[in-house]
Amino acid sequence: MEKLQCQCGHINPPGTILCESCGRSLTEKEQNSKMVDMRYEGTARRSQTYNKSMIDKIWNFFSSVKVGVGIIVLLLIAAAIGTILPQKAFVPANTEATIKDYYADTYGIVGQIYHALGFHDLYSSSWFIILVGMLAISLIIASLDRFVPLYKSLKNQRVLRHPSFMDKQRIYAEGSGAEDNTLKKAEEKLSELKYKIRTDKNGLLAEKGRFSRWGPYVNHIGLIIFLFGVMLRMMPGFYIDESLWIREGETRAIPEVPGYYLENKNFELENYSGEGGEEIFGEALDRVGTVAKNYQTDIVLYKKKEDALPGAVDGQEVVKEYPIRVNQPLKFDGYAIYQMDFRLDELKTMTFSFINKETEDSFGELTIDLIDPKKDYELDNGASVQLIGYYPDFSGFENGEPQTATPLPNNPGFLVKLFTPDTPEGETSFITIKNTVEPLGENEYKLAFQSVETRDVSGLTVRKDSTLPILGLGGLIFMIGVAQGMYFNHRRFWIQQKTDGTILLAGHTNKNWFGLKKDLDQVVEYASLPAYTDQQDEIDKQEKAEKEGEVLS
Repeated sequence: MEKLQCQCGHINPPGTILCESCGRSLTEKEQNSKMVDMRYEGTARRSQTYNKSMIDKIWNFFSSVKVGVGIIVLLLIAAAIGTILPQKAFVPANTEATIKDYYADTYGIVGQIYHALGFHDLYSSSWFIILVGMLAISLIIASLDRFVPLYKSLKNQRVLRHPSFMDKQRIYAEGSGAEDNTLKKAEEKLSELKYKIRTDKNGLLAEKGRFSRWGPYVNHIGLIIFLFGVMLRMMPGFYIDESLWIREGETRAIPEVPGYYLENKNFELENYSGEGGEEIFGEALDRVGTVAKNYQTDIVLYKKKEDALPGAVDGQEVVKEYPIRVNQPLKFDGYAIYQMDFRLDELKTMTFSFINKETEDSFGELTIDLIDPKKDYELDNGASVQLIGYYPDFSGFENGEPQTATPLPNNPGFLVKLFTPDTPEGETSFITIKNTVEPLGENEYKLAFQSVETRDVSGLTVRKDSTLPILGLGGLIFMIGVAQGMYFNHRRFWIQQKTDGTILLAGHTNKNWFGLKKDLDQVVEYASLPAYTDQQDEIDKQEKAEKEGEVLS
């Protein structure tokens, strides 16, 4: 595109609407307009100038406000859909083994589609992250597309402007000055009103509040920093929110926290009694019977020694002993472990007696660990038991095969083979707590249920958020931009005196015209400037009269 040369001789970049030097209108549309477009000082924006290469097209696409608003709308719609069904993090831990099966079994075809599209883990889904990234790109490009030409134009603005620029401003006046030192007195008053004054020959430019023009761009910077913090949450190590179910007496590695282990020494549940809780929880106690007053997990935090061998018993050192309560998390090295849930009386072991069904003679007892069962158990007098299959949460038979609903020992079922000196080939039994099935015919021996051992399970949440300072900084900058753009405004006055003594006055602000007029009234009165008119009022009156004339005709 060719550069534009103004009548004053200044060479302007392609796409410029108003001459950078004198302010003349450079396009036919602008020349015929009643007031000049001062939104970007008439400067050339890249998105409205170049449209040839692929880079130009990408730039123009992301610089569009409509595109940015469209991306925001898509994100809002996605976030709304993400609240219809529970997110992955809120799926009960004691349900199906896989998230996919949980959504399909619980919500049917809707749950399958919901899971397939990634709405179950919305904020970590690839397409949602791409949308957030596109919004960040849109903010950066749209800001640069507008900020750079606006900054250059305001930095290099001239004091003297062509009369055609002056008389197309909303605030305009033309007339003779009442005193010889009109410009000098106007300068004094404007300085008193905290305006920054620049003069050139017989012209004056008064300006204040330019920084308010950068409010929207400060907003964009805050949003970009905030979105950067959001995207950092997808990077390993910056954001952790993991669940940890740990049984009493168990030691487990803390997920996403390398080198640290947690031992559950004891779980304690305390309920409100009828006496102490009647005043506050009387209705709840009548309805449900019990209300939890406190539940806590007494833990020991271990750290792996740097020189420890893998699997070494003495390779861990105690870091801290702490009772984790609700809202009283264990904190260490930027991590926090919260008490979130619990399960009472989970089955730990089951004890059976190996007996002769007819004589009830016993070959001894065996205890099965329901978390890590053994395959073979040796008993007295040559008897033994082989565990062929273990079904922690037996839910019935399907095509003759036992099934388990979950990996938790809620309703254990055992497929066993019993061996004695009299039955060396073994007898097969399927055993549950309440029933024994002998699928291959009547057996001579059986396992008789004796007792169970239970223990409580603590539901903990491991959290770390290194992005909070970034998110907070982004939010703070955004609010500064909001205040900067909403509570301040950019005001300017151009005053020029022709050789014949005629005074030209023009005024502009990006908002709050009432405040601008209030300042101008003081200057006009003090310096005896000609009376000004608000040309927008004249345009409104003219348009109203034209509409009324059309109605009458």
